[in-house]
Amino acid sequence: MNKTETYQYLTDHGVSYEVTEHPAVYNIEEMDALGLPHPEWGAKNLFVRDDKKRNYYLITVMEHKRVDLKEFRKHYGLRNLSFASADDLLNIMGLTPGSVTPLGVLNDAQRRVHCYFDAAFENGRIGVHPNENTATVWMRTADLVGIIRAHGNEVDFVEIR
Repeated sequence: MNKTETYQYLTDHGVSYEVTEHPAVYNIEEMDALGLPHPEWGAKNLFVRDDKKRNYYLITVMEHKRVDLKEFRKHYGLRNLSFASADDLLNIMGLTPGSVTPLGVLNDAQRRVHCYFDAAFENGRIGVHPNENTATVWMRTADLVGIIRAHGNEVDFVEIR
């Protein structure tokens, strides 16, 4: 799904959302420089894989948190983790670097990606790209998690310090 198709999908599934269009951004610093509304809802997304390339994970955290992959792996009983390649990102979620988003999981036809959301988002709202890095979609986290689970991907909320 591209940006327009993502908006239509959200509408078709009864998800209330707000969109902020902006120039393409590739990192949190560029996002911050835009002065977007709702910075407290901003998310950073890490697409990672295990050392056997069997399991893929999307870790979504508050935008200014750091994730220690070694600690994360140990805490959740996973194999060694490293960042997935651009090819894996494109083949599995149909995304390019800089556009990583939980909404890309809706392109995961084989339901290979397990999503981990920062518990700080659990009862609030979140801002993510709509499969392109030229906009941010603001919505309730529960709605986002609901459509990902309905698609068939696993989702867990986790403590990220």
